Amino acid sequence: MAFQFNLYSTPLLFGFTQGCLYAILFWTRGWRQGRLSDGLFGFLMLAFSFDIWEYMLGFGGVEILWRELNFFPRNFSLLLPPLVYFYLKSQFNADFRLKWTHLKHAIPFFIHALYHILVFAQGRDFVQFWENHVHRPLGLDTVEQALRMTLQIAYFYGAYRLYLQYRSWVPSQFSDAETLSFTWFRNFLIAFLASNLLGWGMTFLDYLLQLDFWHDWWDELFNAALIYYLAIEGFAQKQPRILHFIPTSSMAEKNLQQKPEKMSADELQGWKKKLEDLMLDEKPYLNPELTLPDLAQRIGLNASLLSALINGAFDKNFNDFVNEYRVEAVKKMLKEPSASHYSLLGVGLECGFNSKSTFNRVFKKMTGLAPSDYVG
Repeated sequence: MAFQFNLYSTPLLFGFTQGCLYAILFWTRGWRQGRLSDGLFGFLMLAFSFDIWEYMLGFGGVEILWRELNFFPRNFSLLLPPLVYFYLKSQFNADFRLKWTHLKHAIPFFIHALYHILVFAQGRDFVQFWENHVHRPLGLDTVEQALRMTLQIAYFYGAYRLYLQYRSWVPSQFSDAETLSFTWFRNFLIAFLASNLLGWGMTFLDYLLQLDFWHDWWDELFNAALIYYLAIEGFAQKQPRILHFIPTSSMAEKNLQQKPEKMSADELQGWKKKLEDLMLDEKPYLNPELTLPDLAQRIGLNASLLSALINGAFDKNFNDFVNEYRVEAVKKMLKEPSASHYSLLGVGLECGFNSKSTFNRVFKKMTGLAPSDYVG
């Protein structure tokens, strides 16, 4: 049966093909570079692709799924939510590895697939009987839909919470927080949520208006476009450094409340003076990729104790602490005649900032003025 290219089938075919091709690209790069996150994202691309292939084939006039393969498992939609969560987890922590215990997250998918395979194996006549007298009358199709929505909600909540913890952790560890893909991770979660919301909306309209196959298309088109966005943007993301973020139940609170409890008042003042001298004499803030462990090694403290020192003695996180020195260095350099040949951005880069956007944002945060307004 020839595939029919038309207004409905062609966009879905392009999205399906894009997703499958990029899945291979992600798997290849993940294998070569040892990046689990790429491997998981490849499976995400495949899962998204097979979420639209039923409609792609249907609109294209290929009815094999409804004739020869009716009731056979057709997609990986129950694996999508945990894949989203574990992709973020593997991006945030380079040490993360999948274990046998993680298979529990795939239990709903395996149960669903086993149920459908067992019914399908009984033959076409039995499948028709089962659908008309058991599956639909008992509401098992509604149960499957409810399970899918429940997993989407639960794993989106888990992924979003993980993202918030990651965002609260980064400023305590890195001086160049904006390079750590906040925008991509945020947009990735928004895209996943938008896909789910549109799918739920179309499900509700199907139930309310009894839409036919040809009208139940818009969420499939959206997902085809989403595949393009995720594939291209996801592949373009570079892991700027090796991250080792391990979330806790109250990461944000611990970062805010951490105090140097192991230090006496004299020790606290002593280490505070050493840190201030180090920052003024050696100027480690000029390194745009300075991290908390880097600075801890230079001063002779472990990273957690240095973080506690900065939080307790300066009432700042690591990111603000370092950037304050950079801003002061900018203001000082702008007053020096020898720096007159530098552009404003050039001054920012010389003082440790790594991009124009970071320079402008931090400078305005610290002074209340944009760099150009400060110069006059």
